[in-house]
Amino acid sequence: MSKRNENTLPRQQRRAALALILMGAAASLGWKLTPTTSLSTLHGDFQLEQVVPKQFGDWRMDEAAVGGVVNPQQEAMLKQLYSQTLSRTYVNSSGHRIMLSIAYGNDQRDGLQMHYPEVCYPAQGFQVRSNQPADLAFANSMIPARRLETVLGNQRYEPVTYWTVIGETVVRGGVNKKMVEMQYGFRDLIPDGLLFRISSIDRDAQQAFLLQQRFAENLLKAVDPQYRRRLAGLVA
Repeated sequence: MSKRNENTLPRQQRRAALALILMGAAASLGWKLTPTTSLSTLHGDFQLEQVVPKQFGDWRMDEAAVGGVVNPQQEAMLKQLYSQTLSRTYVNSSGHRIMLSIAYGNDQRDGLQMHYPEVCYPAQGFQVRSNQPADLAFANSMIPARRLETVLGNQRYEPVTYWTVIGETVVRGGVNKKMVEMQYGFRDLIPDGLLFRISSIDRDAQQAFLLQQRFAENLLKAVDPQYRRRLAGLVA
């Protein structure tokens, strides 16, 4: 056998072996990304109405506020996308108001995934003038969030802060989200998901963002530690 044939054979064997490995990985990937166990059932009962306090620190729920929160979809679509939603307006002793909206879905597979403020606000007639990443400090952790500057008819200026949780991990961006979903898929888990949105009416966006960050920090401090991870990916 010539040296050329001797060199060719190992290369062919290596290629065949690599092909088998890739085929096996693809088959495994296809099986793993069709998970059968719902993460929400492992987490146990999770009721937003009970988990999120109506009063904490200097903030209390404004029982009289109605219709202040911009709903991302019509009611029928909300029921299809999410298993739970919570919309409240809070007020502090200085008269500042914060609108809180939380949407929770127990199945985040394709076709049942949440809709984001940069999509649903324009659907309500708003312009999104700015969309920037922001890391919110909480204790010794950081929450990777996004901040939007929105306006409706050049009259209602509504800065928005939001973040997304897949399972127990806060994600920012489609690639990060898909990677986390795949990680759960490899563990045969169907991840749940949560969108945590804070907004306020304020022409001064930077002032609004600072107030929203303080609000989020105070709220999360008041939440039972066992639920912080599900609301914001925080271990403690």
